[in-house]
Amino acid sequence: MLLPIAYLSRFVHLYFKQGNGSTMKYQTITVDIINAIAIITLNRPKILNAYTVRMGEELVHAFENCKENDTVKSVILTGAGRAFCAGVDLNELNKDASQEDDLPALGDERFVRNYCEQLFNFPKPVIAAINGPAIGIGVTMTLPCDIRLASEGAKLGLPFAKMGIIPGLGSTFLLPKLLGLSQANILALTGQPILSKEAQAHGLVDRIVPRTELIQEAISLAEVINENDPTIVKLIKEALNFGSSADSIAHAVTFEQQQNDKRPEKLQPDN
Repeated sequence: MLLPIAYLSRFVHLYFKQGNGSTMKYQTITVDIINAIAIITLNRPKILNAYTVRMGEELVHAFENCKENDTVKSVILTGAGRAFCAGVDLNELNKDASQEDDLPALGDERFVRNYCEQLFNFPKPVIAAINGPAIGIGVTMTLPCDIRLASEGAKLGLPFAKMGIIPGLGSTFLLPKLLGLSQANILALTGQPILSKEAQAHGLVDRIVPRTELIQEAISLAEVINENDPTIVKLIKEALNFGSSADSIAHAVTFEQQQNDKRPEKLQPDN
């Protein structure tokens, strides 16, 4: 079912339950749930959805709740306005860290591990819909996603070398797997941004869509995936992740057989 973007605003949730039953008021993201699809939107459009400590914490909690919510079968991650995420908000970062003692700082191992492991091992499909510029962490936060769509003309860049810092969020593991080591080096060592067409050619994004059609393309793709048994989708995701890092095809085949044994009874032979 395709819905106009304006209609989605009717499903915005400003509050989302945490695992302990309490609620967290989101200040930097929104969560829309419709037709078993959760749409997590970075929501600081006036400053191009620049990343803050609070945004990181809210993302971790939103994904955790999507994982635990049985009505959610897949997740879309996108940005509000004309950008996906323009990188770290340097003006807000220190202020957030000083005012929110309970939030981890950018680069804090707790946040990095939580987000990376959470998405890489997420049991449901995650589609990144990169609707505009994605710079620095705006790129690295999409790398653990299963599928990356981008709008025509979107600019993606990793300016970490120019900033004098090491790329984070597991990007040194994921970039070479997606692009190959040489292309990962070109992107990371030069710090020069590329447009979505070139990003697709190198494997950084999977499809390019006109900007006005991007969110609906992501929804349509999620709906097709959601037609399949969710347990099978989870098992296939796990098998692909394992196989992509397996040290031999024999180990991959063994894991495939183990995953087949975990299929729901209704999908087993003679059932």
